[in-house]
Amino acid sequence: MLKKIFISLLLIVIFAGGYYVYDMYQRVYQPNVTLKNTNSDYFYVYSHFTYDDLINSLYEQGYIIDRVSFKWVSEKKSNFINNVKPGRYKLKEGMSNNQLIDLLRSGNQSPVKFTIFNVKTIKELSGVVSKNLECDSLSLYNLLTDKSFTSSYGFNTITILTLFLPDTYEFYWNTSAEQFVKRMADEYKKFWTEERKAKARAINLTQSEVSILASIVQAEQSVYRDERPKIAGLYINRLKKGMLLQSDPTVVYGIGDFNINRVLTKHIQTNTPYNTYIYQGLPPGPINLPEISSLDAVLNYEKHNYIYMCAKADFSGYHAFAINYNEHLVNARNFQKELNRRKIYN
Repeated sequence: MLKKIFISLLLIVIFAGGYYVYDMYQRVYQPNVTLKNTNSDYFYVYSHFTYDDLINSLYEQGYIIDRVSFKWVSEKKSNFINNVKPGRYKLKEGMSNNQLIDLLRSGNQSPVKFTIFNVKTIKELSGVVSKNLECDSLSLYNLLTDKSFTSSYGFNTITILTLFLPDTYEFYWNTSAEQFVKRMADEYKKFWTEERKAKARAINLTQSEVSILASIVQAEQSVYRDERPKIAGLYINRLKKGMLLQSDPTVVYGIGDFNINRVLTKHIQTNTPYNTYIYQGLPPGPINLPEISSLDAVLNYEKHNYIYMCAKADFSGYHAFAINYNEHLVNARNFQKELNRRKIYN
């Protein structure tokens, strides 16, 4: 009789132990991540997240099926509860609690790639960055408009835009505003080689002034890069002669209405620091973030005697260049006639 009782108790213990082991295995290794009809997705751990924030976010966004088992396993894992690492993590369908926790604990996040292009203002730049990184647009905007911060990089709150080079960059998602600017400063230093610095000095321009002129060149010729060195040469000729640059895009930028298609007398007479029909020399800052091709177009400008240009009347996107004003008037009238024919009045 005692033998039967012992065997029965042993079987109960074995069964209970087996069930406990099976239950633990299920909690640790069975799939607990669901991504709703996709094989992979990204989960964002914000820098301010606490342990509870992490669990709530995973569950409320529908990434984990069993919240209780995830919490149980995460509490058993060493160095996790108090070491939630912010970042952008790639989740895969069917991941177990163990795999998910190991990923989040490792800090092995997936980087973000994004392109800085077609930006005109600090506000626009801040918006582009905040759409791709954790740092909000206001924090970056406040940095770039802070005199002491910009001066620490050798710029003012207007020329600071010349620090940023349009390109495609890779960042960790939780990059702060300060870290973003530092990385851009490193890219700026890489671009400005001793050779490029020497070319800037040869045309008597600072690095920021090269960027400002390049932004005008790019605004004048946004499509055909092969014409940019020729346009750059024209503006350098004007600078050397002490002539007003008389660039329509600078007028438009100063007004702030980028829907203007035809610059009229009333626009030219609008007094802004960027109006190169009124003020001699370069405007105080860039009117866009010039591409590397535009910067190099200025540094390797085409040498010629042209001092006038206007868009070609064939609307090809290229320009008609002239050495003297009378020749320029002919080109300008032809273009204006075509504008009128096409009923482009503003």
